[in-house]
Amino acid sequence: MVLFPSFFDGLARTVSIKKGKEKDVGKEAAEALAKGAKKKELMLSSSGTTKSNKSNNFASVCSKQGQKGVNQDRLIVWEEFGCQEDMVFCGIFDGHGPWGHVIAKRVSKLVPSSLLCNWQETLSVTSLDLDFELELDRSIHQFDTWKQSYLKAYASIDEELKKHPGIDSFCSGTTALTIVKQGEHLVIANIGDSRAVMATTSDDGSLVALQLTIDFKPNLPEEAERIAQSNGQVFCMSDEPGVYRVWAPNGKTPGLALSRALGDYCVKDFGLISEPDVTERNITDRDQFVILATDGVWDVISNQEAVQIVYSTADREKSARKLVECAVRAWKCKRRGIAMDDISAICLFFHASPLADHVLISKQVYMTTKPQ
Repeated sequence: MVLFPSFFDGLARTVSIKKGKEKDVGKEAAEALAKGAKKKELMLSSSGTTKSNKSNNFASVCSKQGQKGVNQDRLIVWEEFGCQEDMVFCGIFDGHGPWGHVIAKRVSKLVPSSLLCNWQETLSVTSLDLDFELELDRSIHQFDTWKQSYLKAYASIDEELKKHPGIDSFCSGTTALTIVKQGEHLVIANIGDSRAVMATTSDDGSLVALQLTIDFKPNLPEEAERIAQSNGQVFCMSDEPGVYRVWAPNGKTPGLALSRALGDYCVKDFGLISEPDVTERNITDRDQFVILATDGVWDVISNQEAVQIVYSTADREKSARKLVECAVRAWKCKRRGIAMDDISAICLFFHASPLADHVLISKQVYMTTKPQ
């Protein structure tokens, strides 16, 4: 049975109340939890680190502005997500277009609260006291609850962007890559081309990079087929070989190099969707950490290189910053003459740092502060 914080105690009993009022109750409760998390420093939305005293999770976060103007990347880590000691939420959002930074900021604020509200509502409807004969049945129900919650949350957020009087989302939007770690269960939801990569160990003890998400580009077979069925077009510009974009039938709208995004209503009728791809993974003792990063990282650093960079960083607090710094150097070497993209990363560690790591870090701190 799942335990719930007092904020939601009454929500499970409001199913008979009018739907609109129930939604308001859930929304207010989720927003109250978010405010409480910020006050307790359990929520991080800028470069830094966060650690809950009630779990082994540790998150390192870093974001660096590129050379294209304002930084349109947004990040968030929420420890003890929804007042659940065994849960953590991580999200990374990459805005694009004239209003991209505004949309990414808005979405990063809306997603965790909306997801939490829909999760609680879905649980209350499907009953909290279901008896499962097999653990597999329980796991399937748990994942389905999260999946339905994600689908509802993203649909409502996309609609909110469309109707928002102060935000122009016609030719602007954002990607959205988020994970929820609930105990040893990981749920991943992805829209766009940010990427989640897991670091795990193989049978021979070597570190292996496992990609958990799909980069949703318009030229992927299933994505291209959907776009074609919606009368959209997928092609590259002559000055951008290999960069496939989705276009309106007349080919005159701003081409978007994504097949899924929140916002971007100029091509929503032509195959672009805001439906997240929701997957799951059970974390084992072999799984060390997961990296969430925008395409500014993955354009110049491979999955294996990224996990090696993070793993080799002695101080976990500096792991995300080290990865971002390596990506900056890689841009200068591999993409000379091209304006560097915004670069952002979240490194979420699953296990407590080994004692040896703590000793090494302590020695490093002592050596750098010892009077000469």
